[in-house]
Amino acid sequence: MGKERIDEQENTSLLGEACGGQVLEEAGGEDAVQNGVHNYSTKDRYVWPTDPAVLAKLEWFQDQKLGLMMHWGAYSQLGIVESWALSDADADWSRTGIDWEATGEEFKKQYFDLNKTFNPIRFEPEKWADIAKAAGTKYLLFTTKHHDGFCMWDSQYSDYKVTAADCPFHTNRYADICAHLFESFRKRELGVIAYFSKADWHVDSYWSERYERGSYQHRGPSYDPKEEPAEWERFVEFTQNQIMELGSRYGRLDGMWFDAGWVCAKNGQDIRLGEVIERVRRFQPGMLCADRTVGGPYENYVTPEQCVPDEPLGIPWESCITLGTSFSFAYEDRYKSPRELICLLADIVVKGGNLAINVGPQPNGCLPAGAVKSLLGMGEWLEVYGEAIYGTRVCAPYKKDGIGFTKKGDCVYAIETFGDENEKVSKDVWIPYEGRVEKITELDGGQELAFEKKEGGYLAHTAKETGGKAPIGRVFVLR
Repeated sequence: MGKERIDEQENTSLLGEACGGQVLEEAGGEDAVQNGVHNYSTKDRYVWPTDPAVLAKLEWFQDQKLGLMMHWGAYSQLGIVESWALSDADADWSRTGIDWEATGEEFKKQYFDLNKTFNPIRFEPEKWADIAKAAGTKYLLFTTKHHDGFCMWDSQYSDYKVTAADCPFHTNRYADICAHLFESFRKRELGVIAYFSKADWHVDSYWSERYERGSYQHRGPSYDPKEEPAEWERFVEFTQNQIMELGSRYGRLDGMWFDAGWVCAKNGQDIRLGEVIERVRRFQPGMLCADRTVGGPYENYVTPEQCVPDEPLGIPWESCITLGTSFSFAYEDRYKSPRELICLLADIVVKGGNLAINVGPQPNGCLPAGAVKSLLGMGEWLEVYGEAIYGTRVCAPYKKDGIGFTKKGDCVYAIETFGDENEKVSKDVWIPYEGRVEKITELDGGQELAFEKKEGGYLAHTAKETGGKAPIGRVFVLR
């Protein structure tokens, strides 16, 4: 994940654009990622699962609508983009945040030594889970390992981990961060999805100076896997072992979310992901797999990044979007307001998608105060209007004349959001829905409204005062 930084103006523009131009024409490959941002697979590359347990879990996933994504690792100490600045071939865009005097080689050494100073002694997994619950999120999507290879769990297969003796946090009672965080979320009946990078830039079976390119690295392996099959197999075994470890030692997982889309068979980097996922599913029946940008039977849902598609995709999907300006923690970041978050969430949900809203925790283990304030504000709105969000499905015309539509059972929800508190709020509400309607009520309070049938929809008449600031949004229930 992670375009290094998106300034406020650019971020607003990006989120307002459709993802249509970013959709992959072909699965996988180096073109799957531009400046650290993943594109997403097209509907024609989607393969519906045949396993009833996976299909059932997909229905569960599409009910949740809102997840909390977290990019956290030793890199949070620097307040820069996660991992990407290690790749020399990506230096042009990823090292703009490196503002101290250092050569590329010096920087990479300093970066790989961040494990020796990572000590988030204020990490409180129970508090994180409480905030997530109050924010209205329904599942956690947590970075167990980013491309830099630093493991946020007690891996038996790597010494580059939060529980290693050279990491000062290893003596803390919460040292196995994944174990404690996952359990805290499960105790609150929240789902758990493990993010895992298929690339590992720390392990020598992927990046090594033994080969012709020396220390000049790109995002792929240091060698051609076709020319070094034994070395590649060593990496495959390492990767599968870590996936099995997470899938067998860390409790119930609702899904695994695989980043680094260039690591795929099409690109000559086949880690035989399906093979290991089927092994995990023997004791984690129905566990979802999101092999980003690769398509096929192990990309159970697609993942637009930092953008929202123009229209419903007709397949399960989840937009991963930052609450601040980047996926990793940034000092003095600017966070989206509750109003921005609800407008974004509603736009995604009416198109049939989920929102994974990303927060980068601070290096000391706390969640940024500005991020928490926005999350809790979002939760306050969802406490009242969440019925129109959770468990819903797409309803034609999905979005028209400023009104979004969802449906659940025999109810249709008309969602009107206000992007600016200074917008005019009319007592007469035009609802462009052409299905049969016998009753219209306000979701907030259940007040039944008078309405008129007109060509192309219904004109409902509210009784509430409309002076003062515009609400974040209001919802009308059509029956």
